[in-house]
Amino acid sequence: MASIDPAALPAVAEPDVDALAARVADADRVFVVLDDDPTGTQSVADLPVLGAWDVEDFAWAFASGAPAVYVLTNSRSLAPESAERINREVVRAALRAAERSGIRVDFVSRSDSTLRGHFPLEPDTIIDEVRRAGGTHIGNTVVVPAFPDAGRITIDGTHGVLADGAFTPIGETEFARDSTFGFTASRLADWVEEKSGGEIAASDVVQITLATLRRSAAAVADALRSAADGVPIVVDAVVEEDLIQLALGLEIVEAEGRSFVYRVGPPFVRARIGQRLREPVDVDGLTADRSVRGGLIVVGSHVGLTSRQLAHLVDHRDLAVVELEVPRLLEAHTAADEVTRVIDAVSTALLGGDVVIHTSRTLVRTDDPAESLDISRRVSQAVVDIVHAVAERRTPRFVIAKGGITSSDVATRGLDIRRARVRGSLFPGIVSVWEAADGLAAGIPYIVFAGNVGDDTSLTAAVARLSATA
Repeated sequence: MASIDPAALPAVAEPDVDALAARVADADRVFVVLDDDPTGTQSVADLPVLGAWDVEDFAWAFASGAPAVYVLTNSRSLAPESAERINREVVRAALRAAERSGIRVDFVSRSDSTLRGHFPLEPDTIIDEVRRAGGTHIGNTVVVPAFPDAGRITIDGTHGVLADGAFTPIGETEFARDSTFGFTASRLADWVEEKSGGEIAASDVVQITLATLRRSAAAVADALRSAADGVPIVVDAVVEEDLIQLALGLEIVEAEGRSFVYRVGPPFVRARIGQRLREPVDVDGLTADRSVRGGLIVVGSHVGLTSRQLAHLVDHRDLAVVELEVPRLLEAHTAADEVTRVIDAVSTALLGGDVVIHTSRTLVRTDDPAESLDISRRVSQAVVDIVHAVAERRTPRFVIAKGGITSSDVATRGLDIRRARVRGSLFPGIVSVWEAADGLAAGIPYIVFAGNVGDDTSLTAAVARLSATA
């Protein structure tokens, strides 16, 4: 762990975000964001979100005139073969809808700011599917995992977590020990080599550092041009202005005919389309007046921060707590009874006030990544079944889903959300507020709360803002 002195870094540039937004608006182009869990939307506002990807779904999103559309692939919870298949399906449908609508689409592979996910599989699949369709040649993958709003930054090619002025390289955090997507490298070029199994040498990766980003957009463009075809480009970022400067450099070289696919953390899209950071959503009046008094909080994430947030919530709010006991869920002879028990308990408790349902906090895992993923999927399916059954009986005042995979499964399968719109964030730059256009959540706020953002009190604050008993 090292301290960071902002004064020792190059001076922050002052890029013209309004000029960038104007250029994006004038272009007949939409960025299609394949979001491997829904938490990517926490950095943007007023954009459509798709929980399904038929051509007609894309046509609905493109008709909005928005510069970007998010597609919930939930691929981080899937095996590589399934992730590849879904990426191909999304690209295929988007290209067909774009041809019908007479627009150009570029693709963003949105993933985790702590480097967990199917890399390089997903961006490589997008590139290949565009090639098969006879689309624009995509020369490079641009890797930008930084999420400054949540303290995830990249300096001199090394990615890490910034907290209280101390910088911890990402390879030294709990995220690097993920049972499915674990890694050791903190330097992004080394991480690319590690995740590609050595097929891409770290020495070949092009790095765009703060020194380049903060010099000028022209300098960024020169660095982008220097990348040979097929070579990944990794980018520093510490503040929002760094991402905007990158976007301006990309605009320059894309106007010259180059195309990229982006593998990025949440705020990249906001910067790429020139959208300013918005004030948090005003939730007054957002919750419909319903006979059911309580909201539903679903906690599936097991990262340490989520467990601390859950503990704080339980200690500081008057609400019902229902635990889904995962060991019982994984036993064939007790699984159905456990699901039924939780459905009944939650449905009854909602009549009296807010209810939190959480999976047992002891993470059941194995040394086999595929088996760990299977356990996660079985637990997710139970959560989906519970939420769906509860919402069919009585609609909560609001739903908060805690954890990336959890929030995707709850949205698309638990609440049948096929089309929605991001209203904005609940707190500055983090925690999405969605307005569902269909499904069991139509008319109530759906809150997408990543497992690894905020502080120990943030979940409590979110419930307090939305609750009838605030």
